[in-house]
Amino acid sequence: MMTRLAALLLIILCFFLLLDRFIEPPPIANSWLTTGDEQHLLEKQQAKLFQDDKQDKPTIYIDKDETYQQMEGFGAAMTGSSAYLLEHKLTTQERDALFQDLFTDSGIQLSYLRHTIGASDYSVDDTGNPSSYTYADQQGPPEDPLQHFTTAPDQTVINMLKSAKESNPELRLMGTPWTAPPWLKYGEHTYNGSYLNYTDQRTYEIYADYFVQYLKAYQEQGLPVDMLSVQNEPQFETAAYPSMSMGAAEQQYFIQNFLGPAIRDAGLETAILAYDHNWENSKGYAETVLNGASDYTAGTAYHCYAGNPEDAEDIHQLHPDKGIYFTECSGGAWSENFGDNLSWLMDQVIIGTTRNWAKTVLLWNLALDETGGPTNGGCTNCRGVVTIDSQTSSIKKNVEYYALGHISKFVQPGAKRISSTQLPQIATVAFYDASKGETILLAANSGNSSQTFQLSEGKHYLQYTLPPQSAITFTWKDAA
Repeated sequence: MMTRLAALLLIILCFFLLLDRFIEPPPIANSWLTTGDEQHLLEKQQAKLFQDDKQDKPTIYIDKDETYQQMEGFGAAMTGSSAYLLEHKLTTQERDALFQDLFTDSGIQLSYLRHTIGASDYSVDDTGNPSSYTYADQQGPPEDPLQHFTTAPDQTVINMLKSAKESNPELRLMGTPWTAPPWLKYGEHTYNGSYLNYTDQRTYEIYADYFVQYLKAYQEQGLPVDMLSVQNEPQFETAAYPSMSMGAAEQQYFIQNFLGPAIRDAGLETAILAYDHNWENSKGYAETVLNGASDYTAGTAYHCYAGNPEDAEDIHQLHPDKGIYFTECSGGAWSENFGDNLSWLMDQVIIGTTRNWAKTVLLWNLALDETGGPTNGGCTNCRGVVTIDSQTSSIKKNVEYYALGHISKFVQPGAKRISSTQLPQIATVAFYDASKGETILLAANSGNSSQTFQLSEGKHYLQYTLPPQSAITFTWKDAA
């Protein structure tokens, strides 16, 4: 017969066992660090246990209950120049190894690629020489004006997109034209500059069909296009390389009356994005298109070359039901300091865009050579995510690779941005992946001195000192 003392001890033991089930154990945080002095390059750090005691330090608070946009992916552009270098300057083994590094979880796991619908300022032929073209350079007869439509000039791009998708089957694609077929443009029939021939209403019908044929052709190649923008940088045209202007009212008219219905009637699910130009002076353009073509427009796209990421907040406030997408930014020889570039990329592009509603973060050329080429009349000193030496085939991972990696490797499509506080010297953005039960926090110190702070996860805290001009990504799982 159990004594009263034994019974009491059993009750106490049961109480503590039950209590232990309801006390949330502190999480363990993993982290990856890149420093401005390049001593640590997306390097995994020793795991740290959150503590119960709060220190008198600046604190970053995270709230998983306050959610924002759902992320769709991160990546760069498979331009013609990038595809040429990947296919012609690397062996199959070298390319496979690089694609493992770029597109799988053993590397930075890029999940989105943009490509140009026809030529851009980074389009070349199979010998690496500049090449301008569209998918319908020759006009067909009146009854079939797109009779000569073909994506053959982009076969190298298609090959490399297929290889990337083999490395990451979940890879998503975006397409953007730099120009319409010249015979659809006003005045001189040129690739470089000008605008659609608005005097002939059939122009818009033919051009909408051009997009549909492109989408079907890529889908038949096993490359369904998830979204497209109507025109790259529509407020800029140049005689130097393929380009075309398109005003806001014209883009709204084209999407609402021709492109949107054509994609719908073809049974395609590709989303249409408006604008696709710089943050600066974007509000009026985006508002015009979204107000007048809302039925068919999923959102607006932005580039980094003028303005600030906060400019996109105005568009979100006007149309919170529409997505914000960041689709282009390039570094180059004009800024070669690794720490300065890392700080700017983290503050403005990686953290700045996502804190201002961006669902994607896409950089420009995935790969360029040691001269910043080969080019087709555009930037002569831009930098790719990686550099492929055209003489030796050696591969250099640039600062863009590491900046992208701090988010693409850890934040998978479907994760949602959640609330995280900013500190005077530390920029942050946080995400929660419900499928993994995992929280991800990016923090960047763009200053010239180390900064000590602590993370708050419920009643648990983690102290960390981040070196100057450095970035870190933390991940931790929910309590079991």
